[in-house]
Amino acid sequence: MTDTIYADNPLADSVLTAPAIAFLEGLHREFEPRRRAILAARQARQADFDRGLVPTFLDETAAVRGADWSVAPAPADLQDRRTEITGPVSRKMLINALNSGAKTYMADLEDSLSPTWDNVLDGHRNLYEAVRKTIALDDPSSGKVYRLVADPAVLIVRPRGWHLREQHLVVNGEAISASLFDLGLHLFHNAHELISRGSGPYFYLPKLESHVEARLWNDVFVWAQDALGIPQGTVRATVLIETLPAAFEMHEILYELRDHASGLNAGRWDYIFSLTKVFRNHKDKTLVDRAQVTMAVPFMRAYAELLVQTCHRRGAHAIGGMAAFIPSRRDPEVNRVAFTKVREDKQREASQGFDGTWVAHPDLVPLALEVFTATLGTEPHQKHVLREDVHVGAGQLIDTTVPGGSVSEAGIRNNISVALQYIAAWLGGLGAVAIYNLMEDAATAEISRAQLWQWRKGGVELEDGTRVTSALYARLMEEELAKLTGDQHHIDAARVILMDLITMDEFDAFLTLRAYETLTAGTRVD
Repeated sequence: MTDTIYADNPLADSVLTAPAIAFLEGLHREFEPRRRAILAARQARQADFDRGLVPTFLDETAAVRGADWSVAPAPADLQDRRTEITGPVSRKMLINALNSGAKTYMADLEDSLSPTWDNVLDGHRNLYEAVRKTIALDDPSSGKVYRLVADPAVLIVRPRGWHLREQHLVVNGEAISASLFDLGLHLFHNAHELISRGSGPYFYLPKLESHVEARLWNDVFVWAQDALGIPQGTVRATVLIETLPAAFEMHEILYELRDHASGLNAGRWDYIFSLTKVFRNHKDKTLVDRAQVTMAVPFMRAYAELLVQTCHRRGAHAIGGMAAFIPSRRDPEVNRVAFTKVREDKQREASQGFDGTWVAHPDLVPLALEVFTATLGTEPHQKHVLREDVHVGAGQLIDTTVPGGSVSEAGIRNNISVALQYIAAWLGGLGAVAIYNLMEDAATAEISRAQLWQWRKGGVELEDGTRVTSALYARLMEEELAKLTGDQHHIDAARVILMDLITMDEFDAFLTLRAYETLTAGTRVD
């Protein structure tokens, strides 16, 4: 007999029905041992990197890369993905995103979600109502009424990554995988309804590090489709290539998911975080200020063009990265400069062969649509652009040189400020936060704290000769803290978490693992 308990919450009984819990229990029993195994494999691989090894293309899978094969054809409503909007699953933001005019909406249960129990359950309730097009909001504070348009964006859901657990649902004494919790609930409640409406259960898969992890996801899909009595291949997944090891296994990842794959996405922010994490002990591969690591620098361009080439060779969509700019209602000059940069970014992606792109704000949807329509015309994608001119070697992906780049005090201050503000907001229940006219989520906070750790560990020198030390961080952090307003309790907690993360001897794999303990204290099931 399975012993399953979950934390009390007004929404729990309606979201965690007895049949839904039984489905989640089945997923947990079947796949938890393999989840633990892939996490152990990640640690072992990172230990190799720490000893000086670097990622490369795998000899044992060369036959997969060399063979001719394709992924399954995309469903009709996933053919045209020229503009995708992303954002949290809070009610108002979900409605606005679905109504934005974008082709698809990635409802994010991962990096833009602060996973309080309230937020998680509310997000799943909102997805349930969005699928049935009954979701609505009457906002008494503004008097505004929010309803879905007749033809909203196609829904794609991003569950949390394999490294995270949902500590509010415990099966036989073990907290369930957050990945299986999110995917399982969405499938259980919504798969049949989506199919009946001519769509299907579509997902974005985050933070994969190998084709073995893709194989695990594929086996989860097969098991779940059988358990729910829906045809194999109904589930479709787009994989975010947002870790450096995954960039060397793009063909293999698509191959493992070939009956369920829809494409790959250039998850640029997490990719920069992963580069820093993988090379954290490689002084010759220390990244410069985050703002200088653009998609135009050689190693980022190589990664993007290899992704397009891989996808189109396999008949999959290649989706570009995030435009994180948040339009300002008070500063037209900020908007002018930012819109120019966003346009240039999207034009670059379209010219590289991407089939679509991401934006973080509804006001950017028309711009992205305009740019990609100028390239695609009436065609839904440009998979015929095979990019046979692209020849990316392993060395190009790991050469982290940024011509003219440097580490500056301004870059340190920005990383400290962004990380502090984001962690404080996250502890307060917000997972997507506008900071300095950019939509920041867990990925950008991860970049900030990872760079700070690496710069200190490596004893980087600034342009004026100042060496980066814990003492320098302590001084700059106090100065940046003095500029912040808001909930002092959360700011104080963020300071403790961040200072620990950037001054400890060993590198923590994910800041959200550390912060989750603070976030859920007193509410999780132990």
